[in-house]
Amino acid sequence: MENMEQNLLPIGSVVKFKDWDQTLMIYGRMQTDSETLKRWDYVACFYPHGNIAPDSNIFFNHKDISEVVFRGYENEDELAFRRALAEGIARAEQS
Repeated sequence: MENMEQNLLPIGSVVKFKDWDQTLMIYGRMQTDSETLKRWDYVACFYPHGNIAPDSNIFFNHKDISEVVFRGYENEDELAFRRALAEGIARAEQS
């Protein structure tokens, strides 16, 4: 498995989804779809429109990104949170 800590993009990152021209802005990580209960790496909204309705959320995994158009803001808090998130994911996968 790739190093999740290094691969997870920060909130605010703008990406392109494989096989789709619409750009998306990431606003959540390690999200669970309330309808399917499936866990996804990211939840995003259409960019530049933003989160216009609950049914417009797009859930996807890191491997589905074809291009990072803009990388979101990163500081020490973001890096610490990403490390903690990666550790939690690793523990969950070992269970």
